[in-house]
Amino acid sequence: MTLFDVVFSGNDTVYGLTENAVDAAIAQHGADKAVAFPDTAYSLPCYFGVTGTKISNLGDMKAALGTIKSLMTREKRLNDVFMSGVATALCAEFIEALKYIDGAAPYEAPCYGHLGDAIIRELGVPLVTGDIPGVAVILGSAPTAQEGVDLVKSYQAQGILVTLVGGIIDQCEELGYKTGANVRVIPLGKDVTSVVHVVSVAVRAALIFGNIQGGDAAGLMEYTMKRVPAFVNAFAPLDPVIVACGAGAIALGFPVVTNDVATAEAVNIKVPKSLIVQPDVSKFNATSLEARDIKIKITHIDIPVAFASAFEGEIIRRGDMQVEFDGSRVDCFELVQTKDASEVEDHKIEVIGPDVDEMPEGSKQSIAYVVEVAGKTMQADFESVFERKFHSYLNCVEGMMHTGQRDMIRIRISKDTYNAGFRLKHIGEVLYAKVKSEFAAVVDKCQVKIYTDAAECTRLRHELATPVYDKRDERLTTLTDEGVDVYYSCIMCQAFSPSHVCVVTPERLGLCGAVSWLDAKATNELDPQGPCQIITKERPIDERIGEYEDVNEAVRKFSQGALEDVSLYSIIEKPMTSCGCFECICGIEPLSNGVCIANREYAGMTPIGMTFSELASMTGGGVQTPGFMGHGKHFIASKKFMKAEGGIERIVWMPKELKEQVKDRLNATAKELYGIDNFTDMIGDETVAEDPETLLAFLEEKGHPALTMEPMM
Repeated sequence: MTLFDVVFSGNDTVYGLTENAVDAAIAQHGADKAVAFPDTAYSLPCYFGVTGTKISNLGDMKAALGTIKSLMTREKRLNDVFMSGVATALCAEFIEALKYIDGAAPYEAPCYGHLGDAIIRELGVPLVTGDIPGVAVILGSAPTAQEGVDLVKSYQAQGILVTLVGGIIDQCEELGYKTGANVRVIPLGKDVTSVVHVVSVAVRAALIFGNIQGGDAAGLMEYTMKRVPAFVNAFAPLDPVIVACGAGAIALGFPVVTNDVATAEAVNIKVPKSLIVQPDVSKFNATSLEARDIKIKITHIDIPVAFASAFEGEIIRRGDMQVEFDGSRVDCFELVQTKDASEVEDHKIEVIGPDVDEMPEGSKQSIAYVVEVAGKTMQADFESVFERKFHSYLNCVEGMMHTGQRDMIRIRISKDTYNAGFRLKHIGEVLYAKVKSEFAAVVDKCQVKIYTDAAECTRLRHELATPVYDKRDERLTTLTDEGVDVYYSCIMCQAFSPSHVCVVTPERLGLCGAVSWLDAKATNELDPQGPCQIITKERPIDERIGEYEDVNEAVRKFSQGALEDVSLYSIIEKPMTSCGCFECICGIEPLSNGVCIANREYAGMTPIGMTFSELASMTGGGVQTPGFMGHGKHFIASKKFMKAEGGIERIVWMPKELKEQVKDRLNATAKELYGIDNFTDMIGDETVAEDPETLLAFLEEKGHPALTMEPMM
């Protein structure tokens, strides 16, 4: 047999299984039975991406088998091999989609199966920033469980998102290795067809971030090859079905590395830079990264456990924690202070008070850490930027959980991490190493003081930290768009959305929610040629909608001509583009004369008649969509939110959880601008209405101001 024979055989096998499964489902449920994956705007994303057609029922699926069959050409050419691989992936998607009929939940822990659109959007920012440098797909069973776990751990320690299919899942369970989306090791499923769930992630990345249109198969494959840094590790033995799936991966630009020497030699299976035989499993990591041209940023931090972005979502349960520092119960805080160079001893780390090994297991303790920095170009404005990074830094420590900020932090250290030798000085090592590496342009010297003496933590919180926080807050509240001379561009998301440009102002942060005006200012100072460039605002065109010739020139330049002009304060007239990794999206609800806002965590229906995923599918990809706008959560309470259309008075609905998150700031803005008390009580949520008629009745009862405003449309 040749490679062609193997791929074609595997493709035929999967097609036959798919045809039988579809026929059986129709016999059981009827051709009109709805079929789709949950929590996605694309029904069956892979089929939609390749063909441009949405599958809605089993009859559609039966008809679509003819389209798949047309891809199964049998000329002995590499293109035919790759298209047969694509056909195999589409068949696998059909088989997997049938498992979800009638809202079934076919996968049980630890397996995830289908990953919703919201998860993909959450991955957008870390993929763009390089916190997730690549995506590994590990398929089959390693020669030994230990070799398999070692491979998974090596990728995890590099921040790579790891997905697991087949026997490797059992091997991780056998050795008690933690998996889950929170640690970026995601078991998809035991069947080989479940590999399509990671293919679906790649396809939707192109649809969501890249403005690739459904049916543009060539554009889709070009996008995934260039912009989705994924690869496959397939353990021996390779059967024809696995080889056919591998051909589909290669078609998307994902190299496949295998240790199946016997099969490779038997069928001459090698394809340079795409299908690679590596007999030594311990070398899979290096071989894969080289094949995909993934560069890992190496920052040595002297701590006894792993440090990687993969651990950012790790949850430390109460029963697993050695000690907890809880700012809601006792005095805790984190602070950065700019000092004169003579006052700072570089890399000095002090622990003032008892260490973890002197604290009772499971106890709540006080902690305060003060990071003192010095540098010729260091500015006090950067201090809060550094502090916001601490959350990410400390969560990257294996077995450590950090939540909150300022004097409301909570830190948990796990028993496993403690037993590995982790102590409080290692918090200092992490903070020192990351501040010095990430902010080298402005920080020449850095020292860390860690306080655990309860009385000293109390004293310093009130005498040192609180006055600093109050002073910053006072400045931030007076920092307005009108009060600064420049705005900043942000094009970090162009790694996935080539035509998108964010314009960041004091009152409008980046739509991802992660880049404020001060962040952009600091980024520009640290890297003048980087993603955040200065935009002057000397030539206003229409201040009502926030349009400036300077801004238009900048977006034309940074979007490579894809975008002509934008406004900063309107969702109808020349709205800002959206990448796809926005925290929220707002859209016009005509009946109530207002807008509904949904956040990506909300999976339900909105009164607009679309879910978040459906709203987002028409808004992302770096295009302008009048009437809809992606934005960050904090922008909701801004005085500039939809200013051209009347501002926050237009907000008529948002999910209850989101409403609680923005309640205090939104109520304060409404009181200041309009004299309205408790404005959020007038805003509907899913407990009140999910349809426009019921929402309108609620708004009329509450006397919502949007009902008496000028029509939006």
